[in-house]
Amino acid sequence: MYQLKSFYKNEVRAQLKEKLQLKNPMLLPKLEKIVISVGAGDYAKDSKVMQNIADTISLIAGQRAVITLAKKSVAGFKMREGMPMGVKVTLRNNQMYNFLEKLIVIALPRVRDFRGVSRNGFDGHGNYSFGLNEQLMFPEVVYDDIMVTHGMNITIVTTAQTDKEAFQLLEALGMPFAKGRTNG
Repeated sequence: MYQLKSFYKNEVRAQLKEKLQLKNPMLLPKLEKIVISVGAGDYAKDSKVMQNIADTISLIAGQRAVITLAKKSVAGFKMREGMPMGVKVTLRNNQMYNFLEKLIVIALPRVRDFRGVSRNGFDGHGNYSFGLNEQLMFPEVVYDDIMVTHGMNITIVTTAQTDKEAFQLLEALGMPFAKGRTNG
């Protein structure tokens, strides 16, 4: 499943060079990493549920997920230092391209009433973040094995200098953005 990586190298780079009118190929935007994270919320106290969430995210990402712990206590949130707070995994290189291809080609089209991901998820520095409501859209997830249905946040970090460059990179890679005005 390395089609997206070769597609980027062979076709997208040439398209971006022409669109952005960059002479130096080292300035072309590229993907740096993808971070998938899940906040535990009320399930933070149940270690079995936390492990189940970590196993599900590991299965989706193709790489072992880490349970993140609270760095300090906050009484208002009933949180103590060292309590599990969520799950995250950082993907780079081949696993990053595999996950993005699976997300674009398989998972997002399986979302009910899907009209595209929002164009407003750019942070001003060329990174894009969006959330998914549930993990059941991924084909690896077995419905009987999950204890709780949870969403996830996905952040795509690029080397683009502006949101416009990042948008053009992701659009060229096939990210299904919602119809509307272009950001940047």
